[in-house]
Amino acid sequence: MNLEIDALNRNNTWIITELSPDRKPVGSKWVYRIKYKSNGEIERYNARLVARVLVKRKIYMTLPKGYYTDSENENKVCKLTKSLYGLKQAPRQWNAKLNAALLEHGFVQSKSDYSLYTKSVDGLFIGLLVYVDDIVVTGNNFAEIEKFKSFLKTKFLIKDLGLLKYFLGIEVLNCNNGVCLSQRKYYLELLNDYGLLGCKPFGTPIESNICVNCESSEKDKFLTNITEYQKLVGRLIYLTLTRPDISFVVHILSQYMHAPLQSHMNLAFRTLRYLKGSPGKGIQLVKGNETSLYAYSDSDWGKCKLNRKSVTGYLIFFCNSLVSWKSKKQSTVSRSSAEAEYRALASTTCEIIWIKNLLLDFNIKVNLPVQLFCDNSSAIQISHNPVFHEKTKHFDIDLHYVRDKQSVGGLSVAVMDKGFVAVADKVPVNFKSASQGVTR
Repeated sequence: MNLEIDALNRNNTWIITELSPDRKPVGSKWVYRIKYKSNGEIERYNARLVARVLVKRKIYMTLPKGYYTDSENENKVCKLTKSLYGLKQAPRQWNAKLNAALLEHGFVQSKSDYSLYTKSVDGLFIGLLVYVDDIVVTGNNFAEIEKFKSFLKTKFLIKDLGLLKYFLGIEVLNCNNGVCLSQRKYYLELLNDYGLLGCKPFGTPIESNICVNCESSEKDKFLTNITEYQKLVGRLIYLTLTRPDISFVVHILSQYMHAPLQSHMNLAFRTLRYLKGSPGKGIQLVKGNETSLYAYSDSDWGKCKLNRKSVTGYLIFFCNSLVSWKSKKQSTVSRSSAEAEYRALASTTCEIIWIKNLLLDFNIKVNLPVQLFCDNSSAIQISHNPVFHEKTKHFDIDLHYVRDKQSVGGLSVAVMDKGFVAVADKVPVNFKSASQGVTR
């Protein structure tokens, strides 16, 4: 608390003044939090002074509790000169200040991801990834990184945490041929919260070819407490950041957030028990000089029993490392499996273009054309055929998009290897390369 007050005073966040009779101050409170290391040890105790509501124009706040006596400062308040936690203006004000400081130092904000800033001068490269007030710095010159951190210290009160090991619940493990991303600690905490640390693990997150029930019955009723279900599914969604093998089942569970059945909760617990078998498994990003980008696309036609919409699934690899994946229900009903597959191709193409543009921010040029593999011969023939037919004209926007990218040499749609298991309709996803998963 003392450190927080000292920091606020150094930044001249407020001035102590008399409260005007026509003004009403907003309340303030202390918010306490314990931050842990990836191994569960306490890293530090954190205290934040937070303003309780939003007030426009001039903002007066009650004095922080514990630092001013009520008898001597009965009519005194803090007149805020800078934004404070809890105000709705605070995120925007902080982002504007940080953005101005980075632009002053020569950084360029990415158009593909606004949280990414890059600086490239005379072969020297520095990249920043910003999440609120947490910043990850990388580059190809250690001296330039240290110089930039010195610049940041002149603008903000920062704490250098050293080499990246733990960020937003994701463990970063350095190895000889790259880095491994895992959420082992996050998952074990999840198991502990639901009392499943000693449970027997399942071999798969969901049964093969199962159709999830969406209507209540005598044996499968609606849950009375949907909040617990929503919390569990929300935490599972965050786990998909490093566990693509549960993307399909999590996408199913997330469709019933407002009306879950008991069978849906049972499926969520089955997913937890599946993860129990390999809590340290994650994603490995391998070093390499290759700049090849390739993808696998698939769909499951009419999978949803409620509205018969299809499911899109894709995997995208860069330098033989898995960098993007998705399993999501399509927005419209497809009249044929070829149409469903082609819509999946269009979604995958959009993601490929975004990743290609993002890599350009890192001065990485992708080898063209990008190989996009599909297991549906009809969809592949449609992508190569410049003539529109009666059966394809109702989804011509997707047709034009994929064909345009293919005609300029940016994309090449090809037949998927038979040994590669289908993305959307087989669970779990089978990664052929051992570099896609790592167990600690």
